[in-house]
Amino acid sequence: MIGIILPFSSLLMKCFSIRQLTLFALGSSIIGSLISGFAPDFGRLLAGRVIQGLGTGMILPMTFSVILEIFPPKRIGSAMGVSSLVVMFAPVIGPTLSGLILGALSWRWIFFFFVIILMIAMIFTAIFMVNPYKLSHPKVDVISCLTSILGFGGIVLGVSLASEFGFKGPIIGVLIIGIIAMILYTKRQLQMENPVLNIKALMVPKFRTAAILVMVDFSVTLSAMYLLPQYLQNGLTIPVALAGMILLPGGLINVLFSYLSGRFYDQFGAKHLVRIGFFTSMISTALLLLTSSGSSVAYIILCHILLMIGIPLVMAPAQSSGLNALPANLARDGSTIINTLQQIIGAMSTAVATWLLSVGQTSYFSGGGTREAEAFVKGSKYGFCFALVLSVIGFLLAFRVKETKAEKP
Repeated sequence: MIGIILPFSSLLMKCFSIRQLTLFALGSSIIGSLISGFAPDFGRLLAGRVIQGLGTGMILPMTFSVILEIFPPKRIGSAMGVSSLVVMFAPVIGPTLSGLILGALSWRWIFFFFVIILMIAMIFTAIFMVNPYKLSHPKVDVISCLTSILGFGGIVLGVSLASEFGFKGPIIGVLIIGIIAMILYTKRQLQMENPVLNIKALMVPKFRTAAILVMVDFSVTLSAMYLLPQYLQNGLTIPVALAGMILLPGGLINVLFSYLSGRFYDQFGAKHLVRIGFFTSMISTALLLLTSSGSSVAYIILCHILLMIGIPLVMAPAQSSGLNALPANLARDGSTIINTLQQIIGAMSTAVATWLLSVGQTSYFSGGGTREAEAFVKGSKYGFCFALVLSVIGFLLAFRVKETKAEKP
């Protein structure tokens, strides 16, 4: 749902005020959380999650678009740092909070806590939210909308299903439909005078480079943070609540560096920060390859802390650099493009990590191994190797960032 709704966020911001969209998105998330929290079966729990995705898909790009409008250029980096803190901190602190909740309460309370936080957010939105845009109410192109849904939705769905069930006939069909629809969607947007999503933003070199760096960094985050909690629980046989606490120090470090990275960008620009960030991620993922079923908790915490330093040093500076390179009329589209690509790349990276985990486990058992924990450790190493490769790619691409200070054309 997030992958489907995100490409429409730029269009929605031209038709409705930010306050209206935010209140609707938060309301959808509250309704979805309540449905999931009270769900008597998995089907209705999943339906609630879909409704939650509707709200999340609307809020993400609006946040960064508003920042570009209401903050002066010299403070955009700091504002982006705070917003990136929220986006990046969520998957990092999630395992810790979930572990604590599951250790003390029912799983339903994960959703009920959502409701409390979202209601507070609605109050703040109603009081403080501003609308920095003039509404243009463009004509909605039905063909673009249909190809967008089939393209983005089909690719995310197909990749996710392939990681679980393999590349079977129906799944390949979904992927083919998604790819064809995406090609048609892209071609139509380039030909339209008022496109649903102006992908010409990707023709700006600085933005294109920054978008790729954000995608790679996000992939490292999701693949590593998808595997690490499972490695702790299944490879080291650590209880879920304790596994969450082990990841807490790194989560706190992530908060600090997500904020600092924005401040650093305002002072020094993105060039050196993204290189240092990817280099630190390379060290962390390389160290994770040396883990075993007997690794100490302190060693895992060290690896996680290094990763939580490297990832935010890339995210906010790269995103700020890319969006600052766009003219004002493409800012909303640029934010939408980055957030949409994050969802697609996120689905792909998680799918690849899942597949590599399975391959590693199968390799262990086919070699005569019998211990489940050791099989999971080997599978996790395959996934960590994927995160290392991504970090190396990101580090090499980081040398394409040339600016030395924050600037806005």
